[in-house]
Amino acid sequence: MQDDIATLRRILRTCRTIAVVGLSADWFRPSYFAASYLQGKGYRIVPVNPKYPEILGQKSYARLEDIPFPVDMVDVFRKPADLPPIAASAVAIGAKCLWQQLGVANAEADAIARAAGLDSVMDRCVKIEHARLFGGLHWVGVNTGVISAKRPH
Repeated sequence: MQDDIATLRRILRTCRTIAVVGLSADWFRPSYFAASYLQGKGYRIVPVNPKYPEILGQKSYARLEDIPFPVDMVDVFRKPADLPPIAASAVAIGAKCLWQQLGVANAEADAIARAAGLDSVMDRCVKIEHARLFGGLHWVGVNTGVISAKRPH
């Protein structure tokens, strides 16, 4: 697993087109929240979910192989058992990174990605990592300035 700070920064700087497998159109789902955040930070979000024709104003694709342009990162919001074929698809489409979201960790998928030369991240949220490494935790109200170590005047 590649999760050192330098590697995570490099991945998030270079992977600008992100296919989000399992992206929900429901605003209250973690996948929607994370993708919306990344879209607001300038990333191109490509929904991969056969249930919806469009999510976040972007055409949704049924499978990774249906995307007609290059994808840098495959970010997966699916149960761990679903990951090996998704990892194989990420390799097949020429993605640079397989990112298994927080709560998702499949060692076989990680091995498939790494054997093909992809970066692989497991059990981490791309939104949280971006906010942590590039300053954006305020987006969810964490850095509001309401609680401070400074003494009031």
